[in-house]
Amino acid sequence: MIEKGVFYGDAVGEFEKTFIKSVLEKNSGNRSQAAKALGIHRNTLGRKLEELGLNNHHKARKTAAR
Repeated sequence: MIEKGVFYGDAVGEFEKTFIKSVLEKNSGNRSQAAKALGIHRNTLGRKLEELGLNNHHKARKTAAR
């Protein structure tokens, strides 16, 4: 199941990205609710989104939904 040459850090990053996207979607893009569900501060979630390159993606989806 694990491919040769897959680095631990890359795998963890992909898991985080998928997991956070899922939690955000379940909370309709609401960062405060998503952060609460994740058990982290809203600012920490914002930093994680920035690090994972998800920051603009969810802002754009939220704006488009209005």
